Amino acid sequence: MQSEINLEYKVQYADTDAYGVVWHGTYLRWMEAGRVEWLFSKGVRIDELARDFGIVMPVVDINIKYKFPAKLLNNVIVSTTVKEFSAVSITFSQIVKIKETGKICTIAEVRATAIDKNGRVIRDLAGLLGLKEDCKAKNPDKQAV
Repeated sequence: MQSEINLEYKVQYADTDAYGVVWHGTYLRWMEAGRVEWLFSKGVRIDELARDFGIVMPVVDINIKYKFPAKLLNNVIVSTTVKEFSAVSITFSQIVKIKETGKICTIAEVRATAIDKNGRVIRDLAGLLGLKEDCKAKNPDKQAV
């Protein structure tokens, strides 16, 4: 199992405020890309889930700590791992840091679920995503989902 995905990104002008400091919402966009890439690494394509099955994966909870500002033209690394699975959600742990210095910009935990086109929560998220074995390995004390 590939447990961590790392994306590298060079901070662009559009990512920053008037002072060249990364705008706080930009980190959320970068983290979204990290979660999509993590799922893609597991063979899950969110575009196909939506198009073929009417399933989307909204964020239902996010806890983010801003620690140090990234600035224009910094290279940042967005690291994404999975902290926890349950029958209805997946919790990602994400860190954004400056590549050159290793300084941590943000630390976040992001919980997402899956809902169908009628807004009903999918009750077998690990099965839907094909991650049942990963769930057992990640949560050995929890009941299989």
